[in-house]
Amino acid sequence: MKVLRDTSILLGRTMKHILRSPDTIITVAITPIAMMLLFVYVLGGAIQTGSDSYVNYLLPGILLIAIASGTSYTAFRIFTDMQKGIIARFSTMPISRSAVLWGHVLTSIVSNAISIVVIIAVALLMGFRSSANIYEWLAVAGILFLFTAALSWLAVIPGLKAKTIDGASAFAYPLIFLPFISSAFVPTDSMPTPVRVFAENQPVTAIVDAIRSLLNSAPVGNELWAALGWCAALAVLAYFFAVREYRKVA
Repeated sequence: MKVLRDTSILLGRTMKHILRSPDTIITVAITPIAMMLLFVYVLGGAIQTGSDSYVNYLLPGILLIAIASGTSYTAFRIFTDMQKGIIARFSTMPISRSAVLWGHVLTSIVSNAISIVVIIAVALLMGFRSSANIYEWLAVAGILFLFTAALSWLAVIPGLKAKTIDGASAFAYPLIFLPFISSAFVPTDSMPTPVRVFAENQPVTAIVDAIRSLLNSAPVGNELWAALGWCAALAVLAYFFAVREYRKVA
């Protein structure tokens, strides 16, 4: 109960920072929305996906880019707490050690969830439609939750280890770029063989394909288990190394 109480207090602390500076959520949502507008209204007509609506095809990848971008702020917030000595101060107080990191991770999950809702709302205005039932939407939410949690724990590591603010947030750049070499924007069949092999066997493709199938009420098959497996494996590894790094500095 003490861990839950301490975590809720620290979650409230970081959420207050976001509410006082909502530009964080706005910035996270604006870039993916701009990309969605660009691809749908400028480039979408030249891309053959076999889908009746390109925004339906595109949305899952845009959501993953938004999450990757949002978790960079998690690293930034932890880095700021490190530089100001706040984490060191917490370690001298009667606060559960795990609550400090969980407060940041849960803040990342909540703020990214808000950004996702905003992006889906814009996609609806652009013509996005889903035939998914409530269970399929819950499955989509579960995948996005696991993906956000995994990247949030991954963000803890550079937040604790980085020497500069740029170094803390730079970890997200490869993650933002990864969906471009996947099935997020175009089918992998159109890619050169070496690129296609990489795209078809990297985690983003499995996650994007699973979300896309669920939103279209299409058979998911092994895609769902591959997506959950990638997210769970990344979350476990990131959590392990994040906690190990935290023990060195706190």
